[in-house]
Amino acid sequence: MSDHRQIEASTGTFDAITAGEPGGRPVLLLHGFPTAATAWAHQVAVLGHAGLRAVAFDQRGYSPSARPPDIADYRLEALVEDVLAVADALGWAEFDLVGHGMGAVVAWHTAAEHPDRLRTITAVANPHPGALAAAERSDEDQAMRSQHLPVLRERSAERRLLADGGAALRQLFEWRVATPDVDDYLERLAEPGALTAALNWFRAERWNTLPDKVDVPALYVWGTEDVTVGSTAALSCGDWVSGAYRFEMAEDVSHWVPQEAADWLTGLLLDHLR
Repeated sequence: MSDHRQIEASTGTFDAITAGEPGGRPVLLLHGFPTAATAWAHQVAVLGHAGLRAVAFDQRGYSPSARPPDIADYRLEALVEDVLAVADALGWAEFDLVGHGMGAVVAWHTAAEHPDRLRTITAVANPHPGALAAAERSDEDQAMRSQHLPVLRERSAERRLLADGGAALRQLFEWRVATPDVDDYLERLAEPGALTAALNWFRAERWNTLPDKVDVPALYVWGTEDVTVGSTAALSCGDWVSGAYRFEMAEDVSHWVPQEAADWLTGLLLDHLR
C-alpha cells in the first residue's frame, strides 16, 4: 500500500505517492505523458515493502500547485530542478532515479548534469535523448515513429485530444492499460490548464539541449512493441552511457511497461538497486 502526500519543494508543491520507511534507501520515480505518479503505484508499493523508501510525484504541470502558465517554464532545465528540489525537500542527498517516457528524458538529463546526486538511473521506454536524436536523423523508421511530436506542439492539440471524451488520449493507451487508470488520467487532464501544462513539455523543446553521456550506473528497459521508440534508438542507447550499463527488452510489451509488465519490471528494479 502507498500513501498520498504533498511535497513542499522550493520550486512548487507536488502531489505524491509514497511507501516504505523514511530511513529506507531512497528511490524517486518520474511518470511520463499523459499519466501521473499513480502509474508507478505497483512499483512504489513493492519497493516500499522491500524496505526501500519509494516516492513518485506528479511533475510540473501535472500537480495543480506546480502549474506555471508560460511555455518556457517547462524546459528540461526546470524539470530537472524540480527533481532536485523534491529530493532536497525529502532530505535526500543521494538517491536512485527511475523514469518512464518523458520522465525518463528528465532522468537522463538529471543523471548527465548531476551525477553526484544519483546512485543509479533506470529509464523505461525512452532511451538517452542523444540516441533518439541520432536515430531520428539516420533511421526512417524512427523518424516515422516520432511524427506525433509536432502534433502535440500544435495550438489545436488540446481541442483534438479532449474531443469526444478524450478519445484521442484513450487511443494512446490502446488496450494495454486498465480502463480505471486511463479514466483517472483523463479526469486529471480535463482540469482547467492541466492538458496545456502537460503539452508545454513538448512545446518547450526549443529551449532544450542534448545531455552528455551518463556515467551513473544505468538500466534501460524497452518494450519491443513500443510505437514511439524503434530498435535503432533502443539498441544504441548504451553508446551514450560511459558507466555500468544494462539493457533489457520486454518482448511483446508496448510503451506502457510499468503497467503492462509490472511484476517483471519491478523485479528488474529491485535487482538493479541491489
